Amino acid sequence: MKNILIIIALFAILFFTPSCGNKSASKEEHTEEGNHEEHENSNTTSLTAEQVKSIKLEFGKIEKKQLTASLKANGILNVPNQNKATITALMGGVVKSILVQSGNNVNKGQVIATIANTSFITMQEEFLSTSSKLALAEIEYKRQQELQAGNATALKTLQITEAEVKSLKARKASLQKQLELVGINPAALTSENIQTVINITSPISGAVSTLSVNIGTYVDANNAIAEVIDNSQIHLDLFIYERDLGKLKEGQTIHFTLTNNPGKEYDAKVYAISNTFEQNTKAVAVHAMVEGDKTGLINGMSITAIVSLENATVDAVPTEAIVNYQGQDYIFVVTDPHNESEHHDEKDGDHHDENGHSHNESVKVPEGELTFERIPVRKGTTDVGYSEVTILRDIHPDAKIATKGSFFILAKMTNSGEHEH
Repeated sequence: MKNILIIIALFAILFFTPSCGNKSASKEEHTEEGNHEEHENSNTTSLTAEQVKSIKLEFGKIEKKQLTASLKANGILNVPNQNKATITALMGGVVKSILVQSGNNVNKGQVIATIANTSFITMQEEFLSTSSKLALAEIEYKRQQELQAGNATALKTLQITEAEVKSLKARKASLQKQLELVGINPAALTSENIQTVINITSPISGAVSTLSVNIGTYVDANNAIAEVIDNSQIHLDLFIYERDLGKLKEGQTIHFTLTNNPGKEYDAKVYAISNTFEQNTKAVAVHAMVEGDKTGLINGMSITAIVSLENATVDAVPTEAIVNYQGQDYIFVVTDPHNESEHHDEKDGDHHDENGHSHNESVKVPEGELTFERIPVRKGTTDVGYSEVTILRDIHPDAKIATKGSFFILAKMTNSGEHEH
């Protein structure tokens, strides 16, 4: 109540200074104004376009929200391990080039860096040499088979030749797999196209979260070069205490906001409930997959969530649209007749998600002087910036309401009432 009185005092100066400044007004003019104001509805007040702009009024409509039978919980955004990749080189080498930067989106198989090492050249040389030796050994093995068939050579010589062929085949196969792992195609390798560098590619599509090397850095086989995260499968890890665990089940809807940026609401759906307690707590992790727009969501962000325990929807408005005066809660409705057509036009601006929630994308601020009517409501559950309301007086279903700045309208209205008396 003290806050209301302070606001009333401040806005009395804003709204009524011009009228008080006219010291030369006649007694008849005051009498006429008094008679006119006595016939005005005490539940209405008007604001000029300048006043609407100065107090930054915002408008909206009554929305449908799932606020009843819900559970509030804290959690963290997480990306499954199969959607994270730490990129390393299978063999050590010096970084020769870096082709991406932190924050860049990359596709699976895209080259992000190249490294060089003389061992790469040696490996290719040995593969080519082994291939040549194997070809010669196979020719000799066939010759020994023919000689053995004519008893023109000892069996031992044939066996030695056979063992040599098998050994060279094993060595060639080993070198072939090593070359394939580092990204070199053995089938296309010749003495004229030996590669001096190898490409480091991304194993998944996603965004580069970190780069751990510079050009000229020597990296070992176990050193991370970069990390890539695919946020398409980002999910919530909610921490639910033992007493509330029985209220949850798979398929339930969750509405959540970022703890440090509560202005935008996101949706998720429960897909798994852990069967163990988190370390050092009596909380259980509940996993929910984020649905719809994931813009602005990053692995590791803290969130505040509302778990819907039933599918019933209620009428709701932004909590700051509601004001309390003398023990009664109110909202303010624009009552100007010329705004009725705007109400119907703006219905096309409402969007409903798959859970039946309505979202006011934008409601055009009317021009000119506006008249507001104070409508009594009964306030219910409050969550995620919205409050359930029961309207205690009939209003148009598409009525335009003040969603921000209601306290200032109340200050104008109550100050006007005191001025009348």
